[in-house]
Amino acid sequence: MSPDKKVLNGQEVEEITKVCRSKRYELIQDGRFPKPINLLGRNNGWLASEIDAWIAERVAERDAKI
Repeated sequence: MSPDKKVLNGQEVEEITKVCRSKRYELIQDGRFPKPINLLGRNNGWLASEIDAWIAERVAERDAKI
């Protein structure tokens, strides 16, 4: 599987971003966090590339304020 197609589960996303589940879904509703993809039933996942991009945006915002 190519790295841009790797899917992360909610726990992995939380470990990487340090954003808890409830806050993630709040940010998703506000359009400020990548939307999950439905895998099967109630199982959701996030593309690792989109999470990486979201983190890069946070870094760019931080650096722009300096």
